[in-house]
Amino acid sequence: MRFASAALAAGLSLVALWTQAEAAEKVRLAQNLSPISGTVIIAQQKGFFAKHGLDVEVSNFTSGKKCLDTVLGGGADIATTAEAPTTAAAMSKQPIAFLARMEYSDLKTLVTADSKISNAADLKGKRIGYTAGTGGEVYTMTLLKKAGLKASDVSLTNLPPQGMVAAMAAGSIDAANTWEPHISNGLKALGGKAKVIDTKGVYSETFNIVVMQDWLAKNPATVDKFLAAAIEAEGWMKANRADAIKVVAEAVALKEDELTAIWDEYVFDLVLDDKQLAVLKAHSEWRLESGNHPPNATMPDFSTVIFADPLRRVAKERVKFGGM
Repeated sequence: MRFASAALAAGLSLVALWTQAEAAEKVRLAQNLSPISGTVIIAQQKGFFAKHGLDVEVSNFTSGKKCLDTVLGGGADIATTAEAPTTAAAMSKQPIAFLARMEYSDLKTLVTADSKISNAADLKGKRIGYTAGTGGEVYTMTLLKKAGLKASDVSLTNLPPQGMVAAMAAGSIDAANTWEPHISNGLKALGGKAKVIDTKGVYSETFNIVVMQDWLAKNPATVDKFLAAAIEAEGWMKANRADAIKVVAEAVALKEDELTAIWDEYVFDLVLDDKQLAVLKAHSEWRLESGNHPPNATMPDFSTVIFADPLRRVAKERVKFGGM
């Protein structure tokens, strides 16, 4: 009798697990496999998505541009992406929905030690690697402008971030403008043959959660669950720093000590605020001034791009707009 009861209990447990698995909502996430995606990496790896009833299928990419392009093409539902692809999509009248910023961090410039580059002004006449269509491009142009230089004063080479170290080692470029962990990877790979110049505060790239408006309209509850899971993951990250570094380092194939050295440069804070609106507007202004925009583009009305209601429903204190 005890055996029958145990068997029945086991069977009921299996049914419960099967029912729970069946009930999980499938979501396709296009993710930049980098520490800047730490919040959603933790949400997946530590089971917060599953806890909130989501079965998240993750596709990894090397830039936020590729992530958003995948969502625009219907290959994923949710993108982790920076402001550069976001403003490009908004200016192209793509019906995107900007849901939240989840992280921001400074971009940097890695230079060869023998290039005699000690500050941004020294970039004149040099060969610079950057990634077109990303925050790396905006950082590059902003850096040159602050140094009193124009794009015509340097030689620009469009490269994927993971290809810049090889280009520097081969002598094809003198400087690499990109984001972490590619800078740290370059320092490690090139050893004493490379250094980072001081460009702190020139440009902070934000990393954000973006979906299509029609998908949001059809799946509001799914979006709420995704945001709730991400917020819970963020809290776990902040309460468990060492463990968070370990999980993210393993996911992005970095050594723990290497990620520990740069971890505090990533500001993880899932919000909608005036800072984010200012970043989007400033980036759009740069596009209009530089001509890097679709024909007849104008400043987007971000009140039609930013969708605050989902985050308001989940955690209203994280919506901090003074007005839009």
